[in-house]
Amino acid sequence: MGRPVHRAGAAALLFQTLKAGNMSTLSFGKTYDVTGCFDNIGGLKPGRAGVVVGRVDDIGLDSKAFQAEVRLKMQTGYAFPKDSSAKILTSGLLGEQYIGLEPGGDTNNLAAGDRITMTQSAIVLENLISQFLFSKAAEGKEEKKR
Repeated sequence: MGRPVHRAGAAALLFQTLKAGNMSTLSFGKTYDVTGCFDNIGGLKPGRAGVVVGRVDDIGLDSKAFQAEVRLKMQTGYAFPKDSSAKILTSGLLGEQYIGLEPGGDTNNLAAGDRITMTQSAIVLENLISQFLFSKAAEGKEEKKR
């Protein structure tokens, strides 16, 4: 009678381990690699995904353009046009970051080794706050001059 409890406990432990490592959406299906370069990747990490059509496989540096180069492993069951765009988005206000793909209109699809050329970098909350404060300070100086 103790064995089913051990199996259920082991299964629950495995589930929690995969969830904590963000691997609960892990897929062993066939994939193809595409890359995109971003000026700022914020807190993006390999393995993160929203609706899973692929995963961030690796993040490196394009030493010629001095940009972060993100390699995605796309599941072969999902085809995106070659002119699709990629942007780094945040899940919720302070949530984890992921790459959102927006399909283009090209009749040819992305294939292994292709590069996504239209990318939008992560929005850094600290930069937005400092821009807001700087603009408010500039408004205050303008008001004093009048």
